[in-house]
Formats: sequence, C-alpha cells, structure tokens
Amino acid sequence: MIQHHLRVHRSDENLAKEGQLAWQLARVATDTVDVTPEVVDMIINRVIDNAAVAAASLTRKPVSSARAQVLAHPVSTGGNGSTVFGPDPARKVSPEWAAWANGVAVRELDYHDTFLAAEYSHPGDNIPPIVAVAQHVGSTGADLVRGIATGYEIQIDLVKAISLHAHKIDHVAHLGPSAAAGIGTMLHLDQDTIYQAIGQALHTTTATRQSRKGAISTWKAHAPAFAGKMAVEAVDRAMRGETSPSPIYEGEDGVIAWLLDGPDASYEVPLPGEGEAKLAILDSYTKEHSAEYQAQAWIDLARKLHNEYPELVALRQAQGPGADAAQGTGPGADAAQGTDAPAIQSIVLHTSHHTHYVIGSGANDPQKYDPTASRETLDHSIPYIFAVALQDGAWHHVDSYTPERAGRPDTVALWHSITTAEDPEWTRRYHSNDPAEKAFGGRVEITLTDGTTIVDEIAVADAHPLGARPFARADYIAKFRALAEDVLEPAEIERFLGLAERLPELTADEVAALTIQAAPGVLAAAPHPTGLF
Repeated sequence: MIQHHLRVHRSDENLAKEGQLAWQLARVATDTVDVTPEVVDMIINRVIDNAAVAAASLTRKPVSSARAQVLAHPVSTGGNGSTVFGPDPARKVSPEWAAWANGVAVRELDYHDTFLAAEYSHPGDNIPPIVAVAQHVGSTGADLVRGIATGYEIQIDLVKAISLHAHKIDHVAHLGPSAAAGIGTMLHLDQDTIYQAIGQALHTTTATRQSRKGAISTWKAHAPAFAGKMAVEAVDRAMRGETSPSPIYEGEDGVIAWLLDGPDASYEVPLPGEGEAKLAILDSYTKEHSAEYQAQAWIDLARKLHNEYPELVALRQAQGPGADAAQGTGPGADAAQGTDAPAIQSIVLHTSHHTHYVIGSGANDPQKYDPTASRETLDHSIPYIFAVALQDGAWHHVDSYTPERAGRPDTVALWHSITTAEDPEWTRRYHSNDPAEKAFGGRVEITLTDGTTIVDEIAVADAHPLGARPFARADYIAKFRALAEDVLEPAEIERFLGLAERLPELTADEVAALTIQAAPGVLAAAPHPTGLF
C-alpha cells in the first residue's frame, strides 16, 4: 500500500489533478490488476448476504415505499434496464432507480456487512448500484466482480483514514465516491471520467449524521441507497463529459476545509500501488444478528451469560422505571419475590468511545430507553439490545424489536438498569490497525444487591473472522435460506444461489437474472404507500 498525503490547498496553489485524492482513487479504479481468488470468494459471500437481508425486508414499509417509487420509473432508453428485488425480473427499471430500491432493501434491517475504523461503513452498500448498472449495460460477471472489488477497496481505504462522524457528517459520504469508482472499473472507463464521477458523487452525498441521532427515522435505510443512486447519476454525467467541483476534497472551500477537520487538516490515505491487488473486502465482516455492528459482540456475550447464569434471567430489578411492575412478571419471578432475594442493581458495559457515545448511554438520547421508540432507534440502543439478548439468550431480526417485546415490564426494568462507560483500552483497540487487536466489544460488570458481581468480556463477535465461529460460505448460504424461506419459493432460492456461486463466470444474460423474485402473494400483502409518482 502507498500513503496518499491529503491536505487543504489554497486556490492560488493550483493543485494539479494528479495530486488530488479523487484522481488517485480513479487511478486505483483503472488499475487492471487481477482479482484474487480469496476476494472473488468473499464477493460471492457478500452478494448472497445482501440478497438474504433484502429478502427479509421485502414486505417492510420503507422497502415497499422505495419499490413503489421505482416501479413508476420504467427503463430508460440507453440500455436493457435493471431488476428490482421482489417483482418479476422481466419488469425492468432505470439503473439509478434500481440502485435506490435495492439499496433500501439491503440496508433496511441493518443486517449486512460492516467495516469500522476512523469512520463507519457498510461496504456491501456498493453492490446494489454496481449490479444495477451491470444489468443495464450488459456487463459480464467477471466485470461485475472487478467493479465490486474496487467499490470495497475505495470505501474501506477512505474509512481507514478519514473520520466523518467526528464532524457529524454521515458515513455515506465515503459511499458515493466508492460506488462511482466501482461502476467506472466495471465499465472500463478512463481515469479522467472516473475522476469527474467521484467528485460529483462526493459533492452530492455529504449530509449530517442527524439521520442516526435521536428518534432515528426510516431515512437511515434510505441514506446509503440515495448515495448509490447519486453515484449512478454522477457516472452518467461524467460519461457525457460533464465535470465536477475540483479539487473536491482539498479545495479551500471543499469538503475537508468546511465539513471535516478544517483548513489545517491533513490525512494519510492508504491506497493500493500500481499492480497491487484490491484486498480490502477481506478486512470487512458481516453480521450474524440484525443490529448495529457494535452490538454484535454484546449480543453474543449476553447469549453466553444467559446460558452460563440462568439465575440472572429470574432476578427482578432493584432499580429503574418499571421495576415494581416487573416484579412477578418475568421468567422465574417467583424465586425473586422475597425482599431478601438478590436483585440486579446495575449492569455497566465498559466499551469503546463509539459504542458509548453512539449507541450507548453516552449519546444522552432518552429515546434509547423508550419502549415506544422506533425499530431504527432500538437497533441503535445497546442497553435495550443487551437486555433482550440476556433475557432471551438469542436475537431475532423481527421478534426482538416488536412493540410487545420492547414494552415487556421486566425487560424495561432490566433495560433501565444498564448503562455504558467509555474505557480507554477498548477505545484504543477499536482504532487499532492490527487486525489481531482490533475489537468491538468490551467488559460487562453486573452488580447484584447482595454485593455479588459477575464480570465477563468479549472482543469480537462470534461471526467475526477472529471470533468463536467465523462466518464461511455455508453460513452465508444458511443465512440466506433462513431469511428467504418465508418470501421466496424453494426453486427461486436454489436458482439465485446457483447464479451467485458462479458469479465470475456469469454471462451478461445471467447477470441480468441476478435478483430475487418474491413468491406469489408476498408483495400483494406488503404495504402499498402512494405518493407523487
């Protein structure tokens, strides 16, 4: 890897495009280096993973809304059109709209892959816009694989170097450039065209992180899909010869100077050198559970404690709103009715800065303790997630978020006894560049009213490459089967898996069929919101 030095330049410095980050990203995109077998294998895994979580979300309202918008935009005249997850594959739409609908379906349940470093990301968000364009223009599976490898590489390299959240900018600002670069690789575009597309994609996809703060709305799922849609449109404009603001990162009125670290900022962005394989996807990791990635390890730890200390599930809560109501309602409550019986006094999750301040009590969001909060908000509440996982010994992408589950009195009481605290060592490990040290968990301390304490810790999720049960191809396929069985016909499940596992060998016609069609009646039972289109 080489390090690209990035800083703000005054206009009178006349920074040549060859010295600009966007130009160097375009250089990576145009490098014709082979995709390694390990990367190809992981790309196949992630295509299967995306389809799995998209299948599980087909009947959810945000996905139905996006799909309804898209189906109102039939195929444009420049190509074959693209497919949408759910409907008959013969019904084609314009690629930018397919990127929108499929991006929302993939992102809705917060259940696909992740990479965390200086910034946060779900690099699988690159796949919907790249596939949409591939179908529209008739790309082969081999070219599609190359494009996805670039998308992952660019996004993960940016995430390693440039923090957006520190300045309350949403993480999809790294996704617009990466998706544009990936499309450029797949289409064999020249470096200048990709450079212009990257600049336009970045310029149109910077937004604040309010979409992930407070009462989190359905826009959380739409934000990356919007970035993918903007990337497709940016490539289209660049191919027509239109240019972008330049230098987009380094300009004195550009992204760094005004949205990030300011005019004195500098960064070192790691990028593959000429002829160096794009391996970044191998640094990313998927989710076993439908929840914010920082919750993955905590769910696994809660599940472990549930099995090792079954008496914890029976204990009433000593403090917290709803504690009185919880007495006598929880599992095993009869054993905890005596006034001298021990109760859970408090649970403290000692963890990283990000977990504490974004999904923990350090966020100071009262919604994170609200039983009536949205699913999107509960997904970003580690106190809620740990409480439910501890009580249930499991996590489910639907059942764990229902209003009835969130409102259960014994759960509310336990939930309100849980806080988070930043631990410098877990923060250091979170930001470590050493894969063997990098961690997203922490240490739990459970204190009972009789003075007993239970302490345990976990560094990475069980499904992490360094976890107890790392995800392999069989796990991705099992996840797809489990999430698709209620919405896809058995033959459709097998058809899709057969295509996905041959991804680099697919013809253009087979790439056009790389989608999932819902079983009869499934979409008819989904919400049908109406709007302008």
